[in-house]
Amino acid sequence: MEARLADMQLCSSILNSLNSCILGKQEEIERLMIAVIGGGHVLLEDVPGTGKTQLVKALAKAIGGQFRRIQCNPDLLPTDITGVSIYHPKQEQFLFRPGPVMTNILLADEINRATTKTQSALLEAMEEGHVTVDGDTYALPLPFILLATQNPIEFEGTYTLPEAQLDRFMMRLSLGYPNEADEQRMVLAESVSQPSDRIAQLSEIEDIIRIQSQVRQVHIDEAVGQYLIKIIRSTREHASVQLGASPRAAIALAKAAKASAYLQQRAFVTPDDIKRIAPYVLSHRLLLHMEARMNNMRAEDVIAQVLDSTKVPVRLER
Repeated sequence: MEARLADMQLCSSILNSLNSCILGKQEEIERLMIAVIGGGHVLLEDVPGTGKTQLVKALAKAIGGQFRRIQCNPDLLPTDITGVSIYHPKQEQFLFRPGPVMTNILLADEINRATTKTQSALLEAMEEGHVTVDGDTYALPLPFILLATQNPIEFEGTYTLPEAQLDRFMMRLSLGYPNEADEQRMVLAESVSQPSDRIAQLSEIEDIIRIQSQVRQVHIDEAVGQYLIKIIRSTREHASVQLGASPRAAIALAKAAKASAYLQQRAFVTPDDIKRIAPYVLSHRLLLHMEARMNNMRAEDVIAQVLDSTKVPVRLER
């Protein structure tokens, strides 16, 4: 029990450190931490200059994980991500040269600038934790977390992420602009170094693996589980939705709710955990009918309606 409390306090220390790096974004950083300890991937969708890359670099440094970065562009090939087998004449055999995917924290910067063929190279890694090159399968390091960024405003030279890939992201997050006071603090800061450079390593990667194992053991009551499933199924039955949340989405929502409860130092999930995190787990997975989009209906609006109409269980067995 004491070891578990120590790990929870370690998560709090990491959150505090990241909050000192990206000012005024406590809730967004907590959601990112939920994805990390929940074992999920994150799509950071925001305009340039809001600190997405700095946050990812600071996270990798704080948890002691190996960090690699891919700058996506139309010329990027699948083997530039997964690695390639190269023939060595002296050894008379092909040797595998690992790509940047062989890491703990992989930043795919501007992922929507890579072609769909190159984006597909990440599907196996995101879902199964390994890559296949020339018929041979190579396991990725544990944990493997993909943090991808994209600019939702600029469309020239970009490729839309397919639904199969979007569904593999546990959450879609946006940092947004800082408030006036925090932006003034950034401008007046005396340091000329990058914010991520000031982050100290607070844990070993083995600590994160242990915490992820503890998160999986967080209890979900049967009534709370039924509540979660009703939310998922309601997205499929909504009149404005063409493609609702998948079974993978239900699993991702359960994992995120467990991680949210863990950060609150609880050993069980409440309906509030699910309601609080559902918009960020489900919004990028819904495809609305054309008529709904023409009426300015958003996926977030659908999820809000679903949450309002789904009865919350009041009796929990703990």
